[in-house]
Amino acid sequence: MNMNTKKLTRYIGIAMVLGIVVGYFCNKYAQNQQEAAQIASYFSLITDIFLRMIKMIIAPLVFATLVTGLASMSDASAVGRIGMRAMIWFIAASAISLLLGLALVNIFQPGAHMNLAIPDTHITSGLKTGDFTLKAFIAHVFPKSIAEAMANNEILQILVFSLFFGAALSFIRGKGHNTLYNMIDELAKIMFRVTDYVMRFAPLGVFAAMAAAITTEGLGVLVSYGKLIGEFYLGLALLWTILFAVGYLFLGKSTFRLGGLIKEPTLLAFSTASSESAYPKTIEALERFGVSKRISGFVLPLGYSFNLDGSMMYQSFAVLFIAQAYNIEMSFAQQLTLLLVLMVTSKGMAGVARASLVVVAATLPMFHLPEAGLLLIMGIDQFFDMGRTATNVVGNSLATAVIAKMEGNEESLPAQAAADEAPAAPSATQNA
Repeated sequence: MNMNTKKLTRYIGIAMVLGIVVGYFCNKYAQNQQEAAQIASYFSLITDIFLRMIKMIIAPLVFATLVTGLASMSDASAVGRIGMRAMIWFIAASAISLLLGLALVNIFQPGAHMNLAIPDTHITSGLKTGDFTLKAFIAHVFPKSIAEAMANNEILQILVFSLFFGAALSFIRGKGHNTLYNMIDELAKIMFRVTDYVMRFAPLGVFAAMAAAITTEGLGVLVSYGKLIGEFYLGLALLWTILFAVGYLFLGKSTFRLGGLIKEPTLLAFSTASSESAYPKTIEALERFGVSKRISGFVLPLGYSFNLDGSMMYQSFAVLFIAQAYNIEMSFAQQLTLLLVLMVTSKGMAGVARASLVVVAATLPMFHLPEAGLLLIMGIDQFFDMGRTATNVVGNSLATAVIAKMEGNEESLPAQAAADEAPAAPSATQNA
């Protein structure tokens, strides 16, 4: 039986507050930084276990939903049409996110008064960026083993394999062979049920994540970097406003209902700083909104690789902040070049650990900026990551809903709205 969505959202919110309180006291009474880090490691163990449980369901869930979605499309041209619409949206959203980040950091000048000396060249951030090139990314998109891709949760590689598999399964279904399709459809239902079980542990994972972050950094980090964090979150608020405004042009008043439905996965993404933790609940919220599985199962995994709006705004924001901190002037032409570079390099971030930081670290040398400048924000990256991850969920949810509307799924929305208002509304797990 599903945990009530409103209850789970409330429990997650309570867990966040408790995590901050517990983390504050752990930080306050720890003898030194080493002891605080040791205490935080125990909290991090709980978070790690929760995220491991999430990761174990991502690959089969993405595969099952994407394959059944593709196989149910009788018109092969629909795949290309949906893919093209998705990419147009993703490119436009990426450009808006990057431009907004550049504009805000130029207006607020958050690093202008730091006046730091350019550090020694041997000081580095410790992030591996050597292999992060467009050439490496293109090669990496295509899996050499689907087992390896699933083991490593390589969403884009799973997507490529699923495209071929789903197309082949659609062809076989056309010949009257439905056995394998039915099995994969049943797998999707099973994975949604497993998701319900795993999500019961979400408040515990959220509590531990917040407690670990505050135990090591303390509440002081929010004060000392308050201006920088505040300006970044103002940018995210503006980006949300733009995204919902564009969504309103396509979805009308139902945009607000979508916002209510994705509240839980957005909060989950914010508190854990993990898009993966929000993926199953985002799929469920979109189905409740009326988006068919064939659309959500195709567009959402694609968005996880190509439509990370919050991460892209952060990257342009971070690069210019570092330039300002070291009093390095970047001309308008250089900033425009930066935008174009990030448009390309950021598309490979989905399969990279600490992805946004890696993209920034790989971009800095291209503009002769000290990579060690990344150390200025690495300590508080958790707080940036929470906001940009939640924004990624919002952006992908709106993109999927809009594309579903363009594909003619809007006729199911009134019926779905009535179902949501019913006392015992069936879950996405039951409808999957």
